[in-house]
Amino acid sequence: MESIGVLLGVSMNEYLEQQLSKRYNLFRFWNFPDKTQFLSQNANSIRALIVNSFISADASLIDALPNLEIVATFSVGLDRVDLGKCKEKGIKVTNTPDVLTDDVADLAIGLMLAVLRKIPQCDRYVRAGLWKKGDFRLTTRFTGKKVGIIGLGRIGAAIAKRAEAFDCPIAYHSRTKRPDSNYTYYPSVHELASNCDILVVSCALTEETRHIVNREVIDALGPKGVLINIGRGPHVDEQELVKALIEGRLAGAGLDVFDNEPHVPKEMFKLDNVVILPHVASGTVETRTNMANLVLGNLEGHFNGKPLLTQVV
Repeated sequence: MESIGVLLGVSMNEYLEQQLSKRYNLFRFWNFPDKTQFLSQNANSIRALIVNSFISADASLIDALPNLEIVATFSVGLDRVDLGKCKEKGIKVTNTPDVLTDDVADLAIGLMLAVLRKIPQCDRYVRAGLWKKGDFRLTTRFTGKKVGIIGLGRIGAAIAKRAEAFDCPIAYHSRTKRPDSNYTYYPSVHELASNCDILVVSCALTEETRHIVNREVIDALGPKGVLINIGRGPHVDEQELVKALIEGRLAGAGLDVFDNEPHVPKEMFKLDNVVILPHVASGTVETRTNMANLVLGNLEGHFNGKPLLTQVV
């Protein structure tokens, strides 16, 4: 299948790149500064496109690839893929669900502990030699806190299960009530935020969920509340979040995602009540290898006329 052209949008995983290079005619998009020239010379040979949460398979790119047959996204989220355009042109779309659920859920719990127990601050305190001058200030307990989850899908449910082990009462909001769940359901995010100590964003990014956490929701969570975002940056009104953290209208936040990655609001760098990570929730060797294998399996299935492993469109 070496003659099959595959376009890799950005460098995302060394193992994936190696395997693609062995099996296909791989084009690394980031190596071509003049994208227009590259597409004019190579577009007709490209039959598969691989993207992730940092690069879009938008309508313009899809239209520029006349022989594109499949878009495989190296992520669970599909917000960077124009699904409507893919449906219109009969292009298959796959993602990488399930394999990253545990790692993302683990990190969500890690962020809760890091924010409440101020783990990064404690580390800096010791490294700076300040322990010799006195004990670190008291922090806040995680066990027993009321956890509210926006989106009770695979990842949301995994976060809930882990939080239950800390004796945390669980509540959630989703488009509809889950008949298979015994957790407390709130029909609006505002109501959920008003009734929890920790609010976790774990839903898909759509036009309806963009800025689902706004000023009203932040104020409902309140000055003792903590926001955790392992979903997508645009789920949260970032400017309002920064203001709330600075003004003390929110106790803290743990963030793995941001509105304009890799750019983070500079005001956050000076804040002691926020833990910021570089979008690494699924960033373990094991999970990224499993994600790569799903991408490879979907391409193999498509080009061999077999069922796809995780087809979305």
